[in-house]
Amino acid sequence: MKLQRLLSLTRQAIDTYDMIEEGDKIAVGISGGKDSLTLLYALQMLSRFYPKHFEVYAVTVDLGFENLDLTQIKAFCEKLQVPYTIIKTQIAEIVFQTRKESNPCSLCAKMRKGALNDEMKRLGCNKVAYAHHKDDVIDTMLLSLLFEGKFTTFLPKTYLDRVQLTVIRPLIYVDEADVIGFVHKYDLPVAKSPCPVDGSTKREYADQLLKQLIRENKGVKERLFSAIENGNIEGWQKGMFMQK
Repeated sequence: MKLQRLLSLTRQAIDTYDMIEEGDKIAVGISGGKDSLTLLYALQMLSRFYPKHFEVYAVTVDLGFENLDLTQIKAFCEKLQVPYTIIKTQIAEIVFQTRKESNPCSLCAKMRKGALNDEMKRLGCNKVAYAHHKDDVIDTMLLSLLFEGKFTTFLPKTYLDRVQLTVIRPLIYVDEADVIGFVHKYDLPVAKSPCPVDGSTKREYADQLLKQLIRENKGVKERLFSAIENGNIEGWQKGMFMQK
């Protein structure tokens, strides 16, 4: 996928769900993975010509694994002229050694988001951009259907009252395959996750299920995504923000 296509899809999502306002300071949580780096690239490029002025900040929560090398990501942020902050934590030690969690992902995510939110407030950011793409939207819906019996998924835009921050997801119209293609085409410095349970979660199960459905049913991904946008999930009504 070329940059122009990425920017077009990102802007479409931002405009459809009114994700960005004049003067926003937006933090992007950088895990080192393909999705967050693609989102950072897209938002910084978009900020150069988008009619509403906004600023982009990159933040990595270092969980404390010894084998995470962020050197190339630092250089990438410098090239993009994006301020980059690394938050040192002991989350890995707490989750895997002190608590010895049988389901570590939940606690890790909660602690990671807490550290990220604290840093965003310190930076003066009012929004955080998560790098969930179209496949993630559908995966979450499948997880909800299979394990909770509910037809729902996360929202394009959510205000968090407790921390007074707004979460936006500008990549919801971008396919995972296109993210992979973009990363390869523009040689983004992806850092492999050092987490010992990476790729062994229920989300990975849902992702593999979606891939199987796509292989066996032509056009099924677009139909599933359309069902979400047209399924009366509050906050997902397409164009509801544009009609204000």
